[in-house]
Amino acid sequence: MEVDFTRLGLPNRPLARWLVMIDRFSIVTLVFFFLSAIFVIRPVSFPICLPYLGRRRIWINLTTAPIIAIAILWAAQCLGATQIRDGIVGTDDIKPYNILILFITLAYMAITLDITGILQAAAFWVSNKGGSNTRKLFFYFYVMLTLISMMLGNDPVILSGTAFLVYYTAAAQLTPLPWLMSEFAAANTSSMVLFVGNPTNVVICEGFLVNNAAFTAYTILPFLACSLSCFVALFTQFSAERHLPFKISQTSKLNPLEVLRDPIGAWVGSFVLGSCLVVIIIVSFFKVDVWKISLPFAGAKFIFDLAWDHYRFSTGRLHPADQKDQTTDVKEKLQRAMSQNNGEAHGHPMSQVNGEAGVSGSSRISGADIIGTHPSSALSTEPKPKPISFPSQLYIEMKWVAFADHFPTLATALPRLPFALIPFAFSQFILIEALSHQGWIEVFAGWLAKATHGGQMHPTIWLIGVLGVFLCNLAGTNIGATILLTKIVRAVPNFPKNSMRAAAIALAIASNIGAVSFVFSASLAGLLWHNILHQKGIKNIGQWTFARWNLLPLVTMTTIGLAVVSAEMAVLFRR
Repeated sequence: MEVDFTRLGLPNRPLARWLVMIDRFSIVTLVFFFLSAIFVIRPVSFPICLPYLGRRRIWINLTTAPIIAIAILWAAQCLGATQIRDGIVGTDDIKPYNILILFITLAYMAITLDITGILQAAAFWVSNKGGSNTRKLFFYFYVMLTLISMMLGNDPVILSGTAFLVYYTAAAQLTPLPWLMSEFAAANTSSMVLFVGNPTNVVICEGFLVNNAAFTAYTILPFLACSLSCFVALFTQFSAERHLPFKISQTSKLNPLEVLRDPIGAWVGSFVLGSCLVVIIIVSFFKVDVWKISLPFAGAKFIFDLAWDHYRFSTGRLHPADQKDQTTDVKEKLQRAMSQNNGEAHGHPMSQVNGEAGVSGSSRISGADIIGTHPSSALSTEPKPKPISFPSQLYIEMKWVAFADHFPTLATALPRLPFALIPFAFSQFILIEALSHQGWIEVFAGWLAKATHGGQMHPTIWLIGVLGVFLCNLAGTNIGATILLTKIVRAVPNFPKNSMRAAAIALAIASNIGAVSFVFSASLAGLLWHNILHQKGIKNIGQWTFARWNLLPLVTMTTIGLAVVSAEMAVLFRR
């Protein structure tokens, strides 16, 4: 039922409608939405004393801030059980549970494939092809990381590629900054190609009803343009010899087979993941929920991993190298190969990454490690008191060690799964449902309609694209930005279908390249990448350095990528 503004003594204009729709509950909801985003960007903590546990620090960060905001808004009656239910079950064809089951199952298949050593073997092969020519190596690594990220998504590349490049640059006595920034940009840019490459892609496909195969058809040209322009921008700003010397002293060949721990597991994992992606694309034409496909494939891979690890353990084929730290194993291979013709490489460069953070620590980085900046949990111990060991704790640790020896694949993969994404993503959906309940989505949709002159296609592309990039930094990662903008575009009344499709593709570009941005929290991959660097002793890539070196690639990709989307849509819709 429409409000008669003239009876309220207000003119029947958009501003008057806005004044009537917004009340104190709406304002409180918007404030807490942005406060939760601020704490995602800048976690804060305070000390607290707990019985038996002593003095601890409570962190308000990516895991806790959105949940606290929901609890306060619920207590203030700014949202209710209906909004919480809608944030979990979904509305407007967006099903949060579908997205999260798909992402976790694909992540399991990709991570277990990575554990076989196939990514490290590919990196060794590329290193051999590049030889001692640093510029050629820089290009080859960029291409390799791009291709792998297209198939596996960015998380496995961030997990394995980051540690490898830290060890590689230390062993070859190279400055790590250009290589790590290039890796991060390549991994996040490439995730726009397949709809399963990033959770934001799945949100867009479901929210805008874009077919999974059509999504790739729409994004392939913008991806090629963004990837090429990104490399040009990276190479331009790192072309100085202090960043990329013309030659490195490494002449020894690296043996890829040394780090390919499980060839059979690599073949099976590649087949299962590839088959899953093909089947998902095929069934997308029949409107089948994708989690119904990915979950059985992940279940089959889980059963294979259990059976194969048990078989290797029982028959003695599970070598000690398969049970120890994966990145430590890679470091040892690099160190041995590099030091054969470089006497300094053995004692000095590799020790640089064994600094305060302790590189000898496990590579089994858990999904919780993407939370916050330094703290990896909401409840962390204040300056290292002596831990209290309970008998039950020791028993659990002993059981876990026995399990890890018997089933190393599962023991490595399960902690690395991004389980922290589940409460965070659900809380983002709930908070945006709260904004919709309080009328903000309708208000923003009205502003969008006015700014795009009633939904004209090209203004829509540039406005949604640029807004998407900025909101990745301000709205609680690219996931929050994508959910918010999808809801807003869907809420615009009588929005042209061509403009709706153009907005979807512009948002897909923005939500992926928006991770290559100004704050680590622009994406979960950024938080994970930063934590890995901190654990490996690379502490000179802070927030300012990250923003500074991402500025040129981001501006270049945004401009060229959205220009390609505009040209593509003009050809497709003859406008």
